[in-house]
Amino acid sequence: MRCPNCNQWNRASLPRCVHCGTEFRADAQVTPSWRAQLKDGKSKEYIRVDDDGDISVSPDDREVLAAEMAELKARKEAGEQLQQRLRAESFARTAAPVHVNTGDSEPAKEEPLFGLTEEGVTRTEEEKPAAPQEASAPQTQLPYTRSRNPRGTRVVLAPSQWEDSRSYDPVVDAMQQNNVFQQPPNLKELKPLPSRRMSQRKLIRIITLCLVLGVIGLIGFTAYSVYHAEQQRRLAESSALVTASIVDDQAAHTILIPGEDGQQIFISNEEIRASYTVVGGFATIEIPDHVWYDNIDNITEESMSVTLLPYVKTASRQKPLTPITYEISIPLSPIKLVNPEKSHTEVTTAMYSMLFNVRPDSRVIINGVDVSDTVNENGELTYNATVQPIGDNVYHVSVRSPYCRDNSMTVTLFREVQEIPLDLSATTYTSTNKKVIPIDCTTLPGAEIDILSPYTDLKITDLDTTGQFSFNAVFDHVGYNTISITASYPGKKTSRVDYTIYYVPSPDDYTTVAWPLNNDRDYNELLNNIEVRAAKTQVYVGVGTIAYFVSDEKPQLAVMYCSDDGVTRPVLLENQTKTTWKVGEYYSIYCDAYGVYNGMPWLIARYTYK
Repeated sequence: MRCPNCNQWNRASLPRCVHCGTEFRADAQVTPSWRAQLKDGKSKEYIRVDDDGDISVSPDDREVLAAEMAELKARKEAGEQLQQRLRAESFARTAAPVHVNTGDSEPAKEEPLFGLTEEGVTRTEEEKPAAPQEASAPQTQLPYTRSRNPRGTRVVLAPSQWEDSRSYDPVVDAMQQNNVFQQPPNLKELKPLPSRRMSQRKLIRIITLCLVLGVIGLIGFTAYSVYHAEQQRRLAESSALVTASIVDDQAAHTILIPGEDGQQIFISNEEIRASYTVVGGFATIEIPDHVWYDNIDNITEESMSVTLLPYVKTASRQKPLTPITYEISIPLSPIKLVNPEKSHTEVTTAMYSMLFNVRPDSRVIINGVDVSDTVNENGELTYNATVQPIGDNVYHVSVRSPYCRDNSMTVTLFREVQEIPLDLSATTYTSTNKKVIPIDCTTLPGAEIDILSPYTDLKITDLDTTGQFSFNAVFDHVGYNTISITASYPGKKTSRVDYTIYYVPSPDDYTTVAWPLNNDRDYNELLNNIEVRAAKTQVYVGVGTIAYFVSDEKPQLAVMYCSDDGVTRPVLLENQTKTTWKVGEYYSIYCDAYGVYNGMPWLIARYTYK
């Protein structure tokens, strides 16, 4: 409630004003009738039961909030209706006359107009006497004046009116909450508030300023981007561009030298010495990397730095350009040792056949001897090494493949020192298609010899005088056959020689005895009797398509389906032929039985026909 003395608000339950100490009337502390109109609604509650059976009850705050909002909306509508009624009644009340300045005398002071208007009313500190009326009967003066309040509408009631306003009024309460009732302000000290139109203008100015700044920023960013791109373009045009490329399946570099269309760019390096025409602003030069080191012997570096010397050719002279330097990588010449499998191997023969895989047209040097002419079209190199009975026999192999740097490896063949020398002739075959071949040997004169492998026609006529003897070696199976010989002498350690020869009959003899695998009867017979067929090296012919490789290394291990449907009668084939197989190719392969692999016959292929 408001204090009748100082017009300040106080809590209704207080007996005195907390501002001036004025005692309130007893009946003023009675609970206002409007409080009885408030609804004490009970909100909904949530009952929750956890896993242990405990029950918890919590109210639904949203229901309470919704009820209060609905009540506030109803009070707002009632207040608006009451406010409209009060305005209408106040406007109907009698107002004081307004004096008009005619210009003949001093301007008369504007008397206050009584009643409420659209601009609001202001209560004066004292009751003013009623102004004289020019016409009609004097009106009853009300304790209100009308003034133009620059800060908006304010309504202040006289103290005498508060006695009648102590009962709750929604409009008065709303105006009190909004600080409408107050002491009249000093109009001279108050500054006019900006109107709504002024606020809109200020907002328009701010938006316009933001748009202008945005446009200026966009223009600046675009200009900077164009400038940066132009700088990059000029920088690119002022220097050559070098990129890695491929020329004829070999590593190369492509050089773009900027210039004017039609100009001639001359490269003065001895490795190149060629002219190039500028087209589209650049002279395009493709240089394989190997041209820089093809003529350098014994090159072992992994990379090297090269420098291109370009000139611009004119009618009168050549103008040098900035040298172009870049790095190139030099690949290593490939070499693989096939036989023996290890770089250090113990042997017992005077002659040992080493097998290497290199790139075709490679230059191969073994212990200072150039053996490049023995490299076949598949890159295979066979070298028959003479192995002395001195322990380690070392062989240095150097390879230089096309477009590669030098590569080397060392192979050591160990042959035990012999107290009794025993050697086979250097002309002994390493492979043959004959079942019987002659073998010539030399040992210590008077030594006793023993041949452990199959043979015929032993001749020892000159054994006691020169130590020479001979015999015919007999090969009892297709493939690798080992000839074993021993020599003994009283008081000396026995010497032994083992020499392996690869024996495969000629195609006319081998293919004519082949059994087919194109039906289930022959296929099952081979699978059920694989050990017997392997012991006799029975020959078979498989016709079909290579399905997949078990191993693509030499020797190749491939699976073929020997059937028309291509999904039945699988066999594993070991490639000992001169043909390199490919998946999906259709072949006729002649092979002999060897064993079993994953439930399928394992055959050694000797001849391949497409």
